Amino acid sequence: MRSATIERKTKETEISVTIDLDGTGRGAIATGIGFFDHMLDQLARHGLFDLDLAAKGDLHIDQHHTVEDVGIALGLAFRKALGEMRGITRYADTHLAMDEALTRCAVDVSGRPYLVWKAVFTRPKVGDFDTELFREFFQAFAQNAAITLHIENLYGENNHHIAETCFKALARTLRAAVAIDPRQDGRVPSTKGKLGD
Repeated sequence: MRSATIERKTKETEISVTIDLDGTGRGAIATGIGFFDHMLDQLARHGLFDLDLAAKGDLHIDQHHTVEDVGIALGLAFRKALGEMRGITRYADTHLAMDEALTRCAVDVSGRPYLVWKAVFTRPKVGDFDTELFREFFQAFAQNAAITLHIENLYGENNHHIAETCFKALARTLRAAVAIDPRQDGRVPSTKGKLGD
């Protein structure tokens, strides 16, 4: 099974993540940040990942530590669950629409972390979530999952829709990228013969 559990504890946060890449999209998520929980649930549901995630953080200060550390822990769990990455498709991209908003996402599950983030929010918050933290989450996730991740909102007006298309597009793209390609016959999809090092 391509699954993994990560426990991460600092003076600022305490996080537990279990992910199954071959799940059904079931999510049990509690971070103490309502809109963030909603977005992580979208990631599980549309990626068809089973995701159990519990986070306790210093929300009396602000949301930054919790959001960033969830990205770190989730990225580490994702990377661990992939193992040697044998047989995966590796590359994928998605255009995802939600009403007036359209977002493009592309990934290379390469072992080389990089984020290109092009999304603009016109409000400081969506629900109770600080919009400047979207980038922080995706940066932490890409870095610790060791993937190249490009997310670009092409257009949109509603900040909720823009955010949701980013998470759903990532979900669909990761789902395709980690899918097993039967033509790979268990090989690592790289001329180097390995990924991640």
